[in-house]
Amino acid sequence: MADADGSYDLGVVHRFVQKLREGYDLVQGCRLPSGGGKIAAGAMPFMHRWLGNPFFSWIARWWFASDIHDIYCGMRGFTRELFVRLDQRCTGMEFATEMIIKSTLHGARITELPITLHRDGRKSHGPHLRTFRDGWRTLRFLLLYCPRWLFLVPGLLLIIAGLAGYAIALPGMTFGQVTFDVHTLLFASLAILCGYQAILFAILAKTFAVTEGLLPEDPRLWRLFEVLNLERGLLIGAGAIVMGLVLLFLAINDWRLNDFGRLDYSHTMRWVIPGATLTSAGVQTLFSSFMVSLLGMHRR
Repeated sequence: MADADGSYDLGVVHRFVQKLREGYDLVQGCRLPSGGGKIAAGAMPFMHRWLGNPFFSWIARWWFASDIHDIYCGMRGFTRELFVRLDQRCTGMEFATEMIIKSTLHGARITELPITLHRDGRKSHGPHLRTFRDGWRTLRFLLLYCPRWLFLVPGLLLIIAGLAGYAIALPGMTFGQVTFDVHTLLFASLAILCGYQAILFAILAKTFAVTEGLLPEDPRLWRLFEVLNLERGLLIGAGAIVMGLVLLFLAINDWRLNDFGRLDYSHTMRWVIPGATLTSAGVQTLFSSFMVSLLGMHRR
């Protein structure tokens, strides 16, 4: 496969065919010097050559462990068996990136061949590629195919930040002139709830992607479900709700002991904020447990 605009030298097709005969499933061309390729003067815009293409190729190597230096190269060879197995879904320019990412995730044998990119020979119209529009489409695709970096990692970082906020706000620590009190506790709870929701989204997205064939089977996901099945998720969620309601009841009881008058918010909010946080997380756990179980029914 190659663009028919004269930018690729079809005289090197035999090199791709030879690699396929050696047993490779995907033979990817590489125009960038980082992979041994060459770019003729004026053949590739500056931003594509030095920013966009290297950046997205680096993301593919980091997030998906893909040993490819030029994910946008349109010259490539692949077997019919691989093409059928990948069941590609993209219909736009992300098609080329999807092939590399899914080939990597499916464990296909991939190799890269250095080639030379020449100035294209189009006369009737300019390039179809739009730098920022198509760059965003590529980034969107990479994020959607990697719930770990889209949801899981940000979620974990938010929860860590929230727990750190709890550690300094619950005892009301003071550092110099700065005191961390219930307002910090409220911000920390916000971080925890947002982070927990992001982690739940990661599980939901991964389950949906695997059951719908967007991503290959992941044994780690099924091992997780063996430990955290629907029933255990419901128990954990119910336990969090009970703990949250107990804390909220303690705050209400404190209000009763003060004849339902004014309260010391610095004191009572240390019960209310964690109680509301636990109750909210528990409700999220209950509903998400049912949702994950529903999405997982397809694989049975």
